[in-house]
Amino acid sequence: MKRLQRVLVLAASVLVLGGGSAQANEIEVKLGHVGGPGSLFEITTKEFARLANERLEGEANVVIYGSSQLGNDSQMLSKLKLGTIDLALPSSVMSSVAPEFSVFEMPYLIENRDHFRKVRDEVLRDELGQAAEEKRYHLIGIWENGFRQITNNVRPIVTPEDLKGIKLRTPSGIWRVEMFKSYGASPAPMALSEAFVALQTGAMDGQENPLVQTFSQRFQEVQDYLSMSNHVYTPAYVIAGASWDRLPEHVREVLEQTAREVEDYALEQGQALDDSLVPEFEAAGMEVNEVDTQAFIEGSAPIYEKFSAEVEGGQQLLDQIEALRP
Repeated sequence: MKRLQRVLVLAASVLVLGGGSAQANEIEVKLGHVGGPGSLFEITTKEFARLANERLEGEANVVIYGSSQLGNDSQMLSKLKLGTIDLALPSSVMSSVAPEFSVFEMPYLIENRDHFRKVRDEVLRDELGQAAEEKRYHLIGIWENGFRQITNNVRPIVTPEDLKGIKLRTPSGIWRVEMFKSYGASPAPMALSEAFVALQTGAMDGQENPLVQTFSQRFQEVQDYLSMSNHVYTPAYVIAGASWDRLPEHVREVLEQTAREVEDYALEQGQALDDSLVPEFEAAGMEVNEVDTQAFIEGSAPIYEKFSAEVEGGQQLLDQIEALRP
């Protein structure tokens, strides 16, 4: 009887060790992003991981680390170059990586999502892909962050003059800071993970983000006014780094194919969230208003002039995007 027990224990040990060995051989593809629970970043990365992992059939496994678990956008870009993470989903910060990405810092450039879809496929995929490669990144998909709106605790924003003196948290894109300075605000780049406390304590008066990012970060709990400005449309970029070439060819093919497939899904989800979230902000007690869009467009002329003068090929890129307007 004792001998039989020893055999069973040994067999169980072999099964456990065998299972652990198989798991150890599975490649973990780490994907990091700054979005919180319920964010578009969470929704799109989950769909990407679901589809990719089904197709990889155990050869590799995409694991998502949201809510800045792997660092802020700048830190994750550094980790991509080191190869300590595999994929990230940065947005505005890419304008600090290569000047070509800063075209999406230009206000009122993108008319709607149909316009963006054309721009993505006909102009930007090759342009931005090459720019990323030159900086030792690999762009495998262009998803969505969204149309950005302004929140604050001082006053409703109707014209650019209403931003005068408002301390506004922005992402670290250099042109976003320049744009809000030109409107009269006092912009300050800050990691998204730090923004809630800054707004809560009054270190910052306001911030600007797509509705879903604002809602998922719970800024409605510490902000009084939501001004529907649609001032900038920002994509999100599925970026790989130093570890990309170390992945098996089939894994790279699946990841790239799936990232491309999720592009239109991201646009559909972004539109659905925009359509549904305004009542949620109102229910939270925020005052919602429309801005004078024409006043903002006219007030944006200086930033366009500066961009055209300072970014090589910038005017040509702007002209290409303008030509695709519906």
